[in-house]
Amino acid sequence: MQQINEMEEKFEDWRGREAIPDKHGGIKAASIACVVEMMENMVFLAYSTNFITYFKKSMHYSSAEASNMVTNFTGTSFLLTIFGGFIADSFLTRFTAFVLFCSIELLGLILLTLQAHNPNLQPHGDNTPSTLQSAVLFTGLYAVATGVGGVKASLPAHGGDQLDSRKQSLISGFFNWYYFCICFGGLLAVTIMVWIEENKGWSSSFDITTVVLASALVIFATGFPMYRFKRPTGSPLTRIVNVLVSVARNRNRFVTDAEMTQSHNSTDKTIHYNKFKFLNKAKLNKKISATEIEETRTFLALQPIFASTIVMNCCLAQLSTFSIQQGMLMNRKLSHSFEVPAASLHAIALLFMLSSIAFYELFEKKISLSNMNERSASFNLKRIGAGLALTSLSMAIAAIVEVKRKHEAVHNNLRISVFWLEIQYVLLSFSDLLTLGGMLEFFYRESPASMRSISTALGWCSTALGFFLSTVLVDVIKSGTGWLSGKDLNESRLELFYVVLCVLNTLNLFNYIFWAKRF
Repeated sequence: MQQINEMEEKFEDWRGREAIPDKHGGIKAASIACVVEMMENMVFLAYSTNFITYFKKSMHYSSAEASNMVTNFTGTSFLLTIFGGFIADSFLTRFTAFVLFCSIELLGLILLTLQAHNPNLQPHGDNTPSTLQSAVLFTGLYAVATGVGGVKASLPAHGGDQLDSRKQSLISGFFNWYYFCICFGGLLAVTIMVWIEENKGWSSSFDITTVVLASALVIFATGFPMYRFKRPTGSPLTRIVNVLVSVARNRNRFVTDAEMTQSHNSTDKTIHYNKFKFLNKAKLNKKISATEIEETRTFLALQPIFASTIVMNCCLAQLSTFSIQQGMLMNRKLSHSFEVPAASLHAIALLFMLSSIAFYELFEKKISLSNMNERSASFNLKRIGAGLALTSLSMAIAAIVEVKRKHEAVHNNLRISVFWLEIQYVLLSFSDLLTLGGMLEFFYRESPASMRSISTALGWCSTALGFFLSTVLVDVIKSGTGWLSGKDLNESRLELFYVVLCVLNTLNLFNYIFWAKRF
């Protein structure tokens, strides 16, 4: 699946001349992408992980409305990575796409900051937001979501482009440290930023995140002279559609071996005939090249892997909604003067993840380069599968913990320690590390060079669809069973909802194994 990627890629410097390997790109240029992602992810998670408290306490939305607003916002942010990836691959360089979308995110954040500082743009007393206040809130929110979508699609592909794709150890190392920076930014968000939100107010939090995001944009721009750029070659999605249309038109024609070898030039010999053989009929159209067919073949092969991770992300969505609500009903006091913010429960899990990523990177360097290319696809597929298996285990444990929490609260009027939730936080965080980290590298390495932004966006898009699936499941279960219709979690059957997620993800795991074996 990597023949297209093995062709020599042409990169330019900022003047449009051919990039010089010793002068443009390299580890230093790629490292800037890691630093910028750390800052941007800190900003994004500073509010997305704790928005539920902002929507409930400051904007006076109900628990159900706040939960769905969080999942819809987060889901939209990640779903728009497909749009951002399309723009970056088709019309702009990945550098330009990042600057554009980061600026949009910054403008949305500035609007939310102005709302947090202006009492007239916030609801008074216990009133719900007015039409104007809601309009300002949602305009700011979804400007941020649009920016996040473009940033998360273009930045990892831009960073990977700075390195020689033939040196797989460099590519693998980059994505390991890129994910390390994602986690480190998350750690800063759920500790320092959440503490500021809980103790200094949301206006202070918005001030700080606005400054941090603006600084990230400046830092990224300073690397402009040292970057190398890959010019877009038009819309890859258009080329895929053309191939599929040609296949449909020639569906009743038989393709002979002579036509297969003579319809195009010698690059046809690189095509894998054993996957999606029906695409070979597109070769009967003289206007469609072998490279375009291979692009389509490769992109289609990634879709079952992508689809098999959506349910896992539905489970992950609970850490931003119901898990925080559970934490609010548990004993969060470490001492008489300090209470752990519910949203900061991510911190311990993130510390474990940061340590494991660093250990994994050191371990990986011991693997010989001769085995790197051979193991890359199967290794990342196994890594994703392990993450899916861990998700089922975490949901089973989450159900058990909720049974214990509710029993003590209802029958003994006791609040158990909030650290009981750390078991599911740690397991789901490691699952995310294995799955999303594996997907980012897997999709970048296996995708055509012209589609790397869109392909890496599939990992984030899976997160989006998982969050939207969570919203649908909550609504369906609430209306169909009443398990989640109580005034608070003590009157609900959250543990049964977790059991449903465990069963769904286990079935999804078997589906993933089926497709992974056939990749």
